[in-house]
Amino acid sequence: MGLFSQIWTVVVMNVRSLPQRLWMSLAAVLAVSVVVAVLLSFLAMSNGFASTLGGTGSDSVAIVTRSGSQSELNSVIGRDSVNIVSTAPGIAQDENGQPIYSAELYVVVDGIKKSSGTEVNIPMRGISPEGFALRDRVDVVAGRMFEPGTNEILVGQGVIDQFAGFDLGQEVTFGKTRWSVVGVFSTGGTAFESELWADARLVQDLFNRGNSFQTMRIRLSEPGNVEGISELIENDPRLILDVDTESDYFSSQGEALQGIVFFGWGVSIIMGLGALAGALNTMYTSVASRAGEIATLRAIGFSNVSAFFGTLAESVVLSIIGGVIGALVSYTFMDGLTTATMGPGFTQVVFTFEMSPELFKNGIQLALIIGLVGGFFPAWRAARLPVVTAFRKVA
Repeated sequence: MGLFSQIWTVVVMNVRSLPQRLWMSLAAVLAVSVVVAVLLSFLAMSNGFASTLGGTGSDSVAIVTRSGSQSELNSVIGRDSVNIVSTAPGIAQDENGQPIYSAELYVVVDGIKKSSGTEVNIPMRGISPEGFALRDRVDVVAGRMFEPGTNEILVGQGVIDQFAGFDLGQEVTFGKTRWSVVGVFSTGGTAFESELWADARLVQDLFNRGNSFQTMRIRLSEPGNVEGISELIENDPRLILDVDTESDYFSSQGEALQGIVFFGWGVSIIMGLGALAGALNTMYTSVASRAGEIATLRAIGFSNVSAFFGTLAESVVLSIIGGVIGALVSYTFMDGLTTATMGPGFTQVVFTFEMSPELFKNGIQLALIIGLVGGFFPAWRAARLPVVTAFRKVA
């Protein structure tokens, strides 16, 4: 019998004998499945958060912030700076020849998270009618638009889902001011759905912002091209500002959750070491319990190579089964789960856990590594098991 035929025979025999070691095999499968499920849950969280922020911006819109600010909340732009930037080349114009832009405010108000009952920060955006036009996917799905100059607010769909007290028709109090919820808006699942929107001038007055703003959004005449605005800012010493396309800006904001990815891998590696120890114990026990069987195969002409790969394959099969189970569990309970977490600017961002084929691939790869490492040394022991010693052990 050829070497490959020997290997295949031993692999099939070992796999078929797994029910004889049912409980130890199930323990190894469970350990690997837990590790994979935990890893994929963290990665799905990061994936969903990055997808929400990455899908928020547009290449057709530029966002101007104060130089060095890490988020909209940290930025301040005066009205004089807004007026100067609005004259830059590369800005699209309306039918009257006026530049299309929106100077906006970004303040923090209190909210209560439904899932935990804890108080959290929710972003409130002061926005003008031009600001609505600069967002491609704004739909008022319930109620109506707010009336400029009144204490009326629009509430994002994500806020309705995750935070208490913002249902249509309710009144909410921020500081000494009462606001009426007159509408609910959707932006197709972007980060804007985590916000409250109100009239920009009124927000300026009630939050004592004078004539300042946080950001300036600009419609570009050529998508992705901010060179004209950038040159104006660089050449005018009065302007201490940064400009990016909105898509680039929000993509960079998504990096705020990269720590979760590293944390998830760290936890998974630590748990993986535990799963690896379990796999080693399972496979060493398997080799010990089949010492006579291995000796018999060696005595009738099977090579030590076939013993090695047969034992290794058993470990890999158990780990792959665990990896698939862990991936399916993570997909079942995490994919599509909507939650909110702290985002840029210390405010809540509502997002949805998002599984992807790449995440499944990562989970199976981790399971495969556990199987290969956990099975290598027991397989090596099986391959080096002396035939005479094995028969004496059986006797």
